[in-house]
Amino acid sequence: MPNPTAAILIIGDEILSGRTREGNAHFLAGKLVEQGIDCREIRVIPDDHAGIVAAVRALSSAHDHVFTSGGIGPTHDDITADAVADAMGVGIDVRDDARAILAAHYAARDTEFTASRLRMARIPDGATLIDNPVSAAPGFSCGNVHVMAGVPNIFQAMVAGLLPRLTGGAPVISRNWQVMAAESSVADDLRLIAGQFGDLTFGSYPFVQEGRYGTNLVVRGQDPAQVQAGLAALQAAFPEGK
Repeated sequence: MPNPTAAILIIGDEILSGRTREGNAHFLAGKLVEQGIDCREIRVIPDDHAGIVAAVRALSSAHDHVFTSGGIGPTHDDITADAVADAMGVGIDVRDDARAILAAHYAARDTEFTASRLRMARIPDGATLIDNPVSAAPGFSCGNVHVMAGVPNIFQAMVAGLLPRLTGGAPVISRNWQVMAAESSVADDLRLIAGQFGDLTFGSYPFVQEGRYGTNLVVRGQDPAQVQAGLAALQAAFPEGK
């Protein structure tokens, strides 16, 4: 049975403007590999209601899971929750369990629970909360769309709580063989090797080290024995690797 598929949707003007360096997609993609969920697409879009609705609808219909990052804070431009509710065709309002989580968080810190902070308790109807052990404000899963914060340490904590709830498949195993040769020099032999292993994928990633051209050859697959056989084929074809 094939692995579940996923898309990652990064939401935020600050990413597209270059003000903030995006790292959440990189982090999550690696975790999805471990979970046996195949990440097929990553998008970055602005804080635009119609754009978020369109992207969520397209991705949720094309993949088993959609993971979003950004736009669920207390400010006026945090519009992700409303847009996801619209995309999924459900209502949204302050929910008692989310309100209680936030009220307890701010009370413990002797901090006023303002109307802006209450916005973070607005949850689409029927959604399941995603725990936020860092700053309390929960994310949520609405259908197959999992909505999380954009702040990296909060996002990572949410991912850690969410992924064990999701059914994955077979993790993808990856092995690397480094060759001190230009990518163009290995391309023909690599194509032949890839043709011999239909259940594996092969990639080549060039680099320059101390003025010399090199290539990282990578073989990926779900069967450990096949991956090892693919690696052995690379090592036999390019014995100067290290």
